[in-house]
Amino acid sequence: MRIKIRIISIILVACALLGTYVYARSDRSIFEDYSLFSGNKTTVRLWYTDDTMTPYLQSKAVAYSESNSKVRIEPVLVSGLEYLEAINKASVNEDNYPDLYIITNDSLEKAYLAGLATEIEGGGEFLSKGVFPDAAINSVTYKGKKIAYPFYFETSSLIYNKTYLENMAVENMQTELDAAEGEAAQEETDEAVSEGEIPEEDAASEDVNPEITQGMIDEVVAENLPLNISDILKFAENYNAPEQVEAVFKWDVTDIFYNYFFVGNYMNVGGEAGDDVNQIDIYNTDTISCMKIYQQLNQFFAIDADSIDYDKVVQDFIDGKVVFTIATTDIIKKIDDAKASGECDFEFAVADMPGLTGDFGSRTMSVTECLVVNGLSENAVEANEVARYLCSDNSGDIYKLSNKVAAHYGVQYDNPNLATFVGVYADSVPMPKTIETSNLWMELEIAFTKIWNGEDCNSTLKNVCESIMTQVTGSPYTAEALPDPDDDAITAGLTEDVEDND
Repeated sequence: MRIKIRIISIILVACALLGTYVYARSDRSIFEDYSLFSGNKTTVRLWYTDDTMTPYLQSKAVAYSESNSKVRIEPVLVSGLEYLEAINKASVNEDNYPDLYIITNDSLEKAYLAGLATEIEGGGEFLSKGVFPDAAINSVTYKGKKIAYPFYFETSSLIYNKTYLENMAVENMQTELDAAEGEAAQEETDEAVSEGEIPEEDAASEDVNPEITQGMIDEVVAENLPLNISDILKFAENYNAPEQVEAVFKWDVTDIFYNYFFVGNYMNVGGEAGDDVNQIDIYNTDTISCMKIYQQLNQFFAIDADSIDYDKVVQDFIDGKVVFTIATTDIIKKIDDAKASGECDFEFAVADMPGLTGDFGSRTMSVTECLVVNGLSENAVEANEVARYLCSDNSGDIYKLSNKVAAHYGVQYDNPNLATFVGVYADSVPMPKTIETSNLWMELEIAFTKIWNGEDCNSTLKNVCESIMTQVTGSPYTAEALPDPDDDAITAGLTEDVEDND
């Protein structure tokens, strides 16, 4: 009896000592440190703020647990308010802090400087250009280091009513075929008359017009897709629009996300990775010229900046009132939902973002949602493994379950338009990470609205530049005024194709 008591006492003392050791080591009780028990799994807590991701993350958590005997994923939906502050507070003061979290790429500098992000192991090898687009890699690069994993993205591009363009293609081809048939018939008549024969009045060519195939239609549609905005103007001049069409081209002129492509090719904010305050070029001759082009479009596409909004534009487009628009990836689901409910009979497609004119190109903006390994996590190895697992998923479930488009190549999507968006994303400008330029987008959005409504392009851009550079340098900044680009030359560049066509 005494022996049993002594054995039990020894066990209890050992447990107490072990518990004290574990507490001192990690601030966890012995029962919370799963690594001490081979039968339990290490939990990787994944924080996120977008509820639409819940179905996907839960599905992948189950799949990962079934295939991994040592680690399980615990997705945790939290508020997006003061998100990084909440992560920091939980990591320092609580046990249930995130080992991994999702955040937009423009917040990565703040996360890194707070110690909540760190360089990932083997990032250069895993984030290879054959697997991830340049924009994805740039979005998670900070001072030459890969500090996160690109998970999914949002960007904008040109969307068009495919039904309208196909109908126009058929009409044009039929007109050409009818003309060719008429010429052939006239030649036969002229030949018969020259030989002294009088053709019967109802005589006609026995040749039948060749069938217009879908392949022929697709080829003509592809040839007529606009390469730049001036092509859309030319299209508008020659398009015999159906009765319900209210505008050939319409987009939200008040939202920077749908306007940035006008200056994206010539405005530099932080370099390719958006992390270098020594590379800022907002106010230059090219950006002024591009804003003048933007302003002149108000003459061709009368869009009221005071009443326009993205949701209304999308609905008008789905209703067949608009031929071309600028939209983000969310429009694909909205179109599919409208079709499923019988509220839309049109086919739509995504095209590359057009340039502005033959002289000025474009480049759209993107935001990448990133998986970040918490720099304060004790499960960093496991968190990295989970992040790589999610960023290697090619099943297409991320769109099927949560309507998001993955930031890597090779995903099997049912809709080919999503692949086009990936291509547009690859060449996009990631939102910069620099804290000093965090309010640039708000200032640009205000500037675009002012310019659309007629304010001077040169001075408006100069003011934006001075405001941002004052924040960057920490002292009042005055930019040297640049000469105003010639309005007539810009107008000629925008309309010359239309005039040539006429």
